[in-house]
Amino acid sequence: MTSSQLQSTSTAATPTWQIRLLYDGGCPLCLREVNFLTKKDAGRGLVDFVDIALDDYDPADNGGVDFETAMGRIHAVLPDGSTVKNVEVFRQVYDVLGMGWIYAVTKWPVIGPLVDWVYDIWADWRLKMTGRADLATLVAEREARLAACDVEGRCKTD
Repeated sequence: MTSSQLQSTSTAATPTWQIRLLYDGGCPLCLREVNFLTKKDAGRGLVDFVDIALDDYDPADNGGVDFETAMGRIHAVLPDGSTVKNVEVFRQVYDVLGMGWIYAVTKWPVIGPLVDWVYDIWADWRLKMTGRADLATLVAEREARLAACDVEGRCKTD
């Protein structure tokens, strides 16, 4: 059973988490933020962290958000299965962890749209700024890697 299947099995009835954060485990800045948030969660399990870069990432377990979509913009899944994206993810995660005041200013009429605009620019440039391949290349590499694996996760070796 994959880690996504285990997560799905344990959270299918009534999740104990309040928000599931889908993050790119190959992104050094994303990992830094996830490490910070994990410390703030302090083992309470309020935030369920899901690394979309893992080969066993399954959109069916994560609000239907496919790998390419999740790589393009940050997403989170709520316990009811609905999703949020972009800066709203940070607003909600920080609220859940009792630090909503940090993003409170982003709810203001003038500042919110400005922050959203800045995030859009960041999301468009994130891969290049962290020294990674472009989104199309990452998706193609993932598809090729997964095509080399059977349904049980056993991969062909060279």
